[in-house]
Amino acid sequence: MGALFENYVIAEIIKTYQYAALEPPVYYYRDTKQKEIDLIIWDRGALHPIEVKSTSNPGLNAIKSFTALDAPTLKRGNGAVICLAPTLGSLSKDVY
Repeated sequence: MGALFENYVIAEIIKTYQYAALEPPVYYYRDTKQKEIDLIIWDRGALHPIEVKSTSNPGLNAIKSFTALDAPTLKRGNGAVICLAPTLGSLSKDVY
């Protein structure tokens, strides 16, 4: 279920850019320390990390890899966890 949901969400985000005749500024991240970010959107000079989870109650563990973008040469913007929660919530001051 998780892989299908992740694929669906990422495909819909890419399609949204393509329907607007824009090249999707999206990336995937994984390093040698096994830190992984499902989707990164480059917008206005900042990297916006997105994690996709097929749960309705994601915890802080879902965003632990976002720190991989905290480098002096990078600007990390707001992030998100796209999940099955019935309402919008916040996991931290800059992650919805």
